[in-house]
Amino acid sequence: MKTDIEIAQSVEKKNITEIAQNAGIDLKYLEQYGNYKAKIDYISLMKETKEKEGKLVLVTAITPTPAGEGKTTTTIGLADGMKKIGKNVMVALREPSLGPVFGVKGGAAGGGYAQVVPMEDINLHFTGDFHAIGAANNLLAAMLDNHIHQGNSLNIDPRRITWKRCVDMNDRQLRYVIDGLGGKVNGVPREDGYDITVASEIMAVLCLSSSISDLKERLSKLIVGYTYEDKPVTAGDLKAQGAMTALLKDAIKPNLVQTLEGTPALVHGGPFANIAHGCNSVIATKLALRLGDYAITEAGFGADLGAEKFLDIKCRFANLKPSAVVMVATIRALKMHGGVAKTELNTENCEALVKGMPNLLRHVKNITEVYKLPCVVAVNKFPTDTEKEVNLIIEECKKLGVNVVLSDVWAKGGDGGVDLAKEVVALCEKENDFTFSYDANDTIENKIDAIVKKVYGGDGVVFTADAEKQIKQLTDLGFGNLPICMAKTQYSFSDDMTKTGAPENFKITVRNLKVSAGAGFIVALTGDIMTMPGLPKVPAAEKIDVDENGKITGLF
Repeated sequence: MKTDIEIAQSVEKKNITEIAQNAGIDLKYLEQYGNYKAKIDYISLMKETKEKEGKLVLVTAITPTPAGEGKTTTTIGLADGMKKIGKNVMVALREPSLGPVFGVKGGAAGGGYAQVVPMEDINLHFTGDFHAIGAANNLLAAMLDNHIHQGNSLNIDPRRITWKRCVDMNDRQLRYVIDGLGGKVNGVPREDGYDITVASEIMAVLCLSSSISDLKERLSKLIVGYTYEDKPVTAGDLKAQGAMTALLKDAIKPNLVQTLEGTPALVHGGPFANIAHGCNSVIATKLALRLGDYAITEAGFGADLGAEKFLDIKCRFANLKPSAVVMVATIRALKMHGGVAKTELNTENCEALVKGMPNLLRHVKNITEVYKLPCVVAVNKFPTDTEKEVNLIIEECKKLGVNVVLSDVWAKGGDGGVDLAKEVVALCEKENDFTFSYDANDTIENKIDAIVKKVYGGDGVVFTADAEKQIKQLTDLGFGNLPICMAKTQYSFSDDMTKTGAPENFKITVRNLKVSAGAGFIVALTGDIMTMPGLPKVPAAEKIDVDENGKITGLF
């Protein structure tokens, strides 16, 4: 059986100019990065093309497990399936981070015969967007520390600096550092730390911005710390927003690539789905809607995180209305939610499969009843799934009135996604009453409570004393009407990763709250959320190599 990279390298790619022309993009808007990837001058393109109402389809998933769900694979295969049935379709995906590529997860460009290519480029440096975001982030950090060193006219309290430096790599050694050592000429000593680039607020800002002007305005609002008088200090106070925008002027342009079957795909941005909102850029999504009759996109982790934030944050800010939602589930993951160990997943176990079903059903119920959107379950087929297990999950879903289709895009590409494509097209024709799970103008406490009760299925929220103090401070500073970005484990509806399936009778504890003023949301922190992951005992990097001709191997 071929690996993902071997499959990707075996397919003959079309020149990116051909992909652009097939997507209706005039070549004058194309900025090529070699033969198979390009950036799009979206400002000029959006000005000169007619606005139209494409159908927006969100691909999300059940609560993730180490067994894998395959959201990106399904998203790509669905788009190829829609192309097979004659639809004008565009894909909009997130860019992979180098950290997971070299860590546990590996690449994030799809899998099997449902991939975007050039797979190696997309998973590595691509067009340099993440490097630009890291540079802008670290420029702000340098200007902040320089301001303090040069006299600190803003009266910044070095003990209350909230802005960290970042690097796009899993490096636990950098979580907590002390810098500024070595004497007076080397800065002011203080405790510091690093985040991975995708956790930088600049990533979230870039992905929620609608234009360069909007980007600059949002960057100016970034809070970097507080004064001795408890007043927030912003990037605008440091006069950093102009230089930061200059570093990001190309990164804000969406990237055009292709699927293995030549379907045009926009791959742009990639904020964390637990600390941030976990979606590709608003610009890429809106451009996909402008160019295609159908725009297929995804959101990170399970529907309780990625889809909730896509719907409550991204759609709210960008005035987007989805036409349909695809809920990806795998038999392997449902068996894990039913209590089966990862080592036993290849053994047929219908009993565990039925026990894991409540997790899927809760996610579907959230989409159809909380957000009032049409939904179809895509059972992402794995080679180890037995016919009995496949038939059982389809029968159980139908018995409960859940719309379900078998998806075999990993093995068959677009051909394996035709049935799913037909169902999605049918769902898109239905009227829906899309609504948010909370009113942004409600109190911070009530908004968090609504997410916990409506989306997670919990009994309510416990706020620590620190959290209650921060809620008052954020409200007094005028941030009370911002949407909520919940930071919690992706492995459970609750804030305890060991509670798999569909747990009940639990409360979520909110330990801290912080405002992401540039992005425009309040982050509610539950449990221990890691913003700088570490490498595993045997990192994926150990298997990656390149031969004398520059051909990469081992990249999954």
